[in-house]
Amino acid sequence: MPARAPHRSRRPLAAAAVVVATAGALAAAALPGSASAHERHGSGHHHGPSRYQDVQLLSFNDLHGNLEPPAGSSGRVTETQPDGTTKTIDAGGVEYLATHLRQARKGNPYSITAAGGDMVGASPLISGLFHDEPTIEALNKLDLDVTSVGNHEFDEGATELARLQNGGCHPTDGCYTDKRFKGADFPYLAANVLKEKTGKPLLKPYWVWKKNGVKVGFIGVTLEGTPDIVSAEGVKGLKFKDEVETINKYAKELQHQGVKSIVALIHEGGFPASASYNYDCDSPGAGDGISGPIVDIAKHVSPSVDALVTGHTHNAYVCSIDDPAGHPRMVTSAASFGRLYTDTTLTYDRKTGDIARTSVKSANRVVTRDVPKAPDMTRLITKWNALAAPIGDKAIGYISGDIGNTGTESPLGDLIADAQLAYGKTLDPGTDLALMNPGGIRAPLTYAAKAGEGDGVVTYAEAFTVQPFANTVNLQDFTGAQLVQALKEQVSGPNEAAPKVLQVSGGLTYTLDLTKSGADRVVAASVKLDGAPIDPAATYRVATNSFLAGGGDGFTTLGQGTNDLVGDDDLAALEQYLTANSSAGDPIAPPAADRITVVR
Repeated sequence: MPARAPHRSRRPLAAAAVVVATAGALAAAALPGSASAHERHGSGHHHGPSRYQDVQLLSFNDLHGNLEPPAGSSGRVTETQPDGTTKTIDAGGVEYLATHLRQARKGNPYSITAAGGDMVGASPLISGLFHDEPTIEALNKLDLDVTSVGNHEFDEGATELARLQNGGCHPTDGCYTDKRFKGADFPYLAANVLKEKTGKPLLKPYWVWKKNGVKVGFIGVTLEGTPDIVSAEGVKGLKFKDEVETINKYAKELQHQGVKSIVALIHEGGFPASASYNYDCDSPGAGDGISGPIVDIAKHVSPSVDALVTGHTHNAYVCSIDDPAGHPRMVTSAASFGRLYTDTTLTYDRKTGDIARTSVKSANRVVTRDVPKAPDMTRLITKWNALAAPIGDKAIGYISGDIGNTGTESPLGDLIADAQLAYGKTLDPGTDLALMNPGGIRAPLTYAAKAGEGDGVVTYAEAFTVQPFANTVNLQDFTGAQLVQALKEQVSGPNEAAPKVLQVSGGLTYTLDLTKSGADRVVAASVKLDGAPIDPAATYRVATNSFLAGGGDGFTTLGQGTNDLVGDDDLAALEQYLTANSSAGDPIAPPAADRITVVR
């Protein structure tokens, strides 16, 4: 999901399981002259290795530092049952992910683990408070082999990304423990991210896995639009190139080096027609059930690339989309937050050095929590939680029920907008309204106690997980015409295909007519503040976070405000609001989410 701004820079005050899978196979055709699976693993009676060797590719994406099981809907996946009904399954948490991956690798001597970006960024307090060093440590223990960068890897800029790769203590916050941070054991790939001054890649563009003569190359890219969804400071001095052109360029380079089996790790994704992780997106035909940017990318990436591991949209899919030569090719994504992993079998032909595409099989598997926890991950989580506890365990508010962050307008979106409006009024009593981007709301607030704090208690750690970006709350003046134009940008321009509906503070109401197209979906005459129509010529004082105030997420009009005033960070605004407006005896009720009237 889109990034919003750099992490906050706070130091602590004190120092195989049963899994339900969706199977997607490109074809069940037998390979000509292929050995049985038993023989392929070297246990037949032939001499020397078999011609065909199964290579296991385990992949996941968009972990976002979720070391502990995510709360609420962020920690569940939806599964379609044989009778057509759906059920939800609790999923995620690196203690369980480690166990599942280790079990999956058993009996597969040729196994690679790869990721599709956004391993860090927008992370819960246990990781975000420490500039995501805990997540890199966890990924090292998971035996991750390689990952592409995602947009969130740039939240704190290129220098910090290099530190995560190479190690060393944080330049401002120093070392958190008595051991120097050693960095990632795996390469971050950033083939389409260039240094403006030199025109050269910021990090390695590709990496080759080798074992007993088997070679598989990996090319890693993030979405070309990364600068539109990361703060300007985070991408300073960098250029982001076209994904397809970049992949095709390096696929040729790998082929010239004799590497014929190639996987692209792409931090860009699609939108399956169903939210169920086991939805068949190849029904009725190949790739018919998926839309979005990854479809166009997949159709143009060179046929020499054998599979695409994708991410960014936080959706789950295993689809076959035809390559430019008209041949099916596997395109996968494992949702987000470590709730799923993808298990793909690539059959390597030792004679050609290429993958036999007709035999590629892939399935998304649930990271269920009914398996033993990995003890090394439990120790890691315990260590970092102890360091975070003095800050994270502080109670900052009380709620009477779950306050969700899903839907066109969400209860939590309303709450955060109200908090920013209230904070804005402390800076300038003339503040009229607040707008909040939905991608900046990373998790729900759940009523059930997470640890020992008690039901309904909101801790600082829980609020940090909701708003981890360290954006400031900014005030700007806009005309009424600009305000209506900003609302239209939710559903037009870069946001037309996948609308980004801003969350609005109390008093602002309007109708969103989804039966129309483009900007017309915002019914301009319906936009009102406290019941009065917006006056195009009048001036309105608007509170947003600094990401929106910079025109992020395609809201160019919000980058054109005047009379700017920069306040404290958005998490402080939420904390102040919860503390001032709730108590154990009088908790905040979930807002009704009835400010935007949606016509479907």
